Amino acid sequence: MLHLYIDADACPVKQEIYRVAERYGLPVTVVANSRMGIPDQAGVSLQVVAGDLDAADDWIAEHVEAHDIVITADIPLASRCLAKGAHVLGTTGKPFTDDNIGDALATRELLADLRITGEITGGPPPLTKKDRSTFLHQLDEMVQKVRRKVGGPPV
Repeated sequence: MLHLYIDADACPVKQEIYRVAERYGLPVTVVANSRMGIPDQAGVSLQVVAGDLDAADDWIAEHVEAHDIVITADIPLASRCLAKGAHVLGTTGKPFTDDNIGDALATRELLADLRITGEITGGPPPLTKKDRSTFLHQLDEMVQKVRRKVGGPPV
C-alpha cells in the first residue's frame, strides 16, 4: 500500500501533506529527531529517532518501499529512496527522479563548497503561497500516478 514518509524536522509543508493524505486515505509517517505535534487524523503517526542528524534519514531509507512517496529537501536521502524504487518530492514541489538526482547531488556539493569559502551565506527563501500551491499540485499528481501504476483504488 502506498505510504507517505515525511522527513519532518525542517519540512515547511506538513499541513499540505496531511490534507492530501486525508483526501486519499493514505498512511503518513512523520519522522523527526524530536517530538512534534501531528494532527489527530487516522493513519498519521510520529516516529521519533534518536542519534545523529542523519538518524531520521537512515530510518526512512530503511523503511521505505517501492512505490512509497517520500517528502524531503535532503538530496542524499532522495537518492537513497529512489534507489529503493520510491518516489520523492522536494518540499518546493520539485520531484526528484532518476534523471535529475545526479545533477541535484552535484549542485549540492558545489553549493556546499561555496558556503565553505563564504561565497554564499544564508539558506533558501521562505515558501510563498505559490510554492505551497505548486507543492500540493505535484503531490496530488504523484499520488495519482503511483496509484495508477500499482493498481490502487480509483482516484
